[in-house]
Amino acid sequence: MVRLVFVDVDGTLVGKEGVPECVWPAVEALRAKGIRLSLITGRPGRGHALAYARRLAPAGLHVFESGAVVLRLSQDPHEPPAAPVLVEALAREEVEEAVRLARKLGLPLEGYTAEGGFYVEGESPLFLAHQELLGLRAEGADLLHLPSPLVRLQVLAGPEAPLGAFLDRLPPGLSPHMAESPKMPGVRFVSLTKKGVSKLSAARFVAEAYGLGLEACAMVGDGENDLELLRAVGLGVAMGNAPESVRKAAQRVVAPVEACGLAEALLGLLG
Repeated sequence: MVRLVFVDVDGTLVGKEGVPECVWPAVEALRAKGIRLSLITGRPGRGHALAYARRLAPAGLHVFESGAVVLRLSQDPHEPPAAPVLVEALAREEVEEAVRLARKLGLPLEGYTAEGGFYVEGESPLFLAHQELLGLRAEGADLLHLPSPLVRLQVLAGPEAPLGAFLDRLPPGLSPHMAESPKMPGVRFVSLTKKGVSKLSAARFVAEAYGLGLEACAMVGDGENDLELLRAVGLGVAMGNAPESVRKAAQRVVAPVEACGLAEALLGLLG
């Protein structure tokens, strides 16, 4: 029996028109049965993503920054509303090498800190579109001179970006995670976390915090960065809009995001 469900954001919870309203009654039905839900995303734990997490599980654990940050949400007035319980910071040397490489190749680059800092280098129209998607405003900054350590770097790669050259020359201490969003078609988001840090590693941490193994969990996702976790959980569910590689890795495939695929996935867990 599934006791915890991990839910991806872009292409799973969120489609071109936002979150389909059919999702929320399905969420309530699972919660009424005592099944936990946890957001799991490459997005930072602020803005729209934090609001989605609160609606999925207002007092629970949620994964952000491609697994580099896990936040515990609390409704207790004596506790912080969102407190980090896991933070995996990047090594300074790895950050320097990756930032200099992105600069050399002219790739738009973002940096994120555990405290919710969101920074960009240079100018690109992709930055503004991404900030609208996140519901956040970034600060312009030199990513090599920030007051707090970074937990994640992210390249925004358009169709003509030299992404292959970037990935081929990444320092070995970083793990790349590829993602896309229906709201920014044609753009690939390449998140860089500390080696070994991923949605899978963070999901294992969350499951263990609830006293569960991954075999008691389900994952609903649509992207390449969901593959590891889809294969590791007891039930992996792919959205109908997912690429073939993701659909093949899943045990179950549901409708696309705009056709209430997530609601179908969640209600299917009720038996």
